[in-house]
Amino acid sequence: MAPRANASDSLLSQGNREDQLLEIARRLFANRGFHATSLRDIAEAANITKAALYYHFPNKDELYERVVIQSLDALVQMVGADVARAHTPTDRVRAFMRSSAHFLDMHREHWLAGANAFREAGQTERRGVALHLRDTYERLLRRCISEGIDSGEFRHMDAAMTTRFLLSALNYVTRWHSPAGKLNVKEVMDQFVDMALLGMTTRSPMEMPQAAATVATAAAKSTAKPAAKAAAPIASRKKAKT
Repeated sequence: MAPRANASDSLLSQGNREDQLLEIARRLFANRGFHATSLRDIAEAANITKAALYYHFPNKDELYERVVIQSLDALVQMVGADVARAHTPTDRVRAFMRSSAHFLDMHREHWLAGANAFREAGQTERRGVALHLRDTYERLLRRCISEGIDSGEFRHMDAAMTTRFLLSALNYVTRWHSPAGKLNVKEVMDQFVDMALLGMTTRSPMEMPQAAATVATAAAKSTAKPAAKAAAPIASRKKAKT
């Protein structure tokens, strides 16, 4: 029989105790990885005994899988809703990537905790649930790409390979992007999606409103200051002649 928590383990008094433990575990798994995080680490971070933690989660695998399933389920629900509101394959691919980037930006620890779940954790029934959610997420993007190919909006290409290419950008942005950087993760993803879609669509770049707007904005920013500096010498020369 699993040991029960006692009165000294009542420091997690607000809200649902399991949700609080999951949040603490998520943070540690995100920062340290599965293997480098022990149940003792989680219990100490929660300021409870290891016995109290065992009362809620009998082993680390189950705790980790709960963290991953919760994170993946939230991701699938959020991205699916945003994609459903888009009208064209191009818009749906953009919505998928932007929504995923937004989830990463708002719930970075959720994303990081689940990123290595399928390499680090063992084969269990709960892992099967996590795999199902992951596959649901990937199929959504593949369907958006396949619809674009079938409609002629995208070039003829391998939908599965293109899906993996786009998902790789989402997965690896967590390795190098800093929240304190010049661009937030959504702005980074906007630029990546523009570049990706220019290679995917059958239209010319300037026929794509979003890409055209991005190009125009970038051009305006790059030429505004040099133009002002160039005007000064001309004015100075005219003044010298009078």
